[in-house]
Amino acid sequence: MKKLEEFLKTNAQGDLLPWKIHKQAMKDFGLNCSDVEEAALALNVLPARYQRNRKTITTLLQRKLFQSKVAVIGCGGLGGYIIEELARLGVGTIKAIDPDIFEEHNLNRQILCKVSDLGKPKAKVAKTRVKAVNPAIKIIPIVKPFSQENGIALLKGMDVVVDALDSVPTRIELAECCSALNIPMVHGTIGGWYGQITTQLPDDRTVQTIYRNCKDTKGVERMLGNPSFTPAVIASLEVAEVCKLLTGQGTPLRKRMLFINMLDMEVDQIEIGETLSC
Repeated sequence: MKKLEEFLKTNAQGDLLPWKIHKQAMKDFGLNCSDVEEAALALNVLPARYQRNRKTITTLLQRKLFQSKVAVIGCGGLGGYIIEELARLGVGTIKAIDPDIFEEHNLNRQILCKVSDLGKPKAKVAKTRVKAVNPAIKIIPIVKPFSQENGIALLKGMDVVVDALDSVPTRIELAECCSALNIPMVHGTIGGWYGQITTQLPDDRTVQTIYRNCKDTKGVERMLGNPSFTPAVIASLEVAEVCKLLTGQGTPLRKRMLFINMLDMEVDQIEIGETLSC
């Protein structure tokens, strides 16, 4: 380990570790990409891929992100962008959960979907994409549906869970599992020009309150559809919430809901109380 530390200190460019040196360390010391990244961050040396983060996220916080584990439930429109952004942000472990395969109608908005991926499991494609973007990230693809029965096992050990579902009952089950495991959950949903986002901490019942009177089992996406830009916007806001939760920066959207109307470019915020319902 001391030899690796000496190598990294000697070859770093100031406080940055170029990808070329990162790869050389992997080869010379027989380590994987994650091992080298952890060693560099422990020395306060920042992998150069993150250099545009550091005016917002310190190297210390970058290491905290790298040591964090986030589960994304759904790898489609919202989930694909969320996974992409978490990987580029530097979140060290991402669990991608989705039972579905890519279909042709996914091509208009799902960033992970290419023509060559049609028929392939979304979660496995997510792993391939992440490894191409940031090989230091560990991604765990789960090609099975999230449910109340398997939820505790799937989410155990996660630091944050991100909701990218399109089913109201499953979303409520997800919220219940997160509460049981004492894990914060970031909720987002989209439909047409519109989206909403909130963050639920373990002691809250925000999502259950929002949807407690909902009779529809599917989200509004099934009725309104989604253009390419809607999931990108809401996913980015969800990832910002995840980043705040993991680093302790800023103020999360706790007991508040943002409604985004991109047709009229309006953003509304409401307080979520016991009387709010779908």
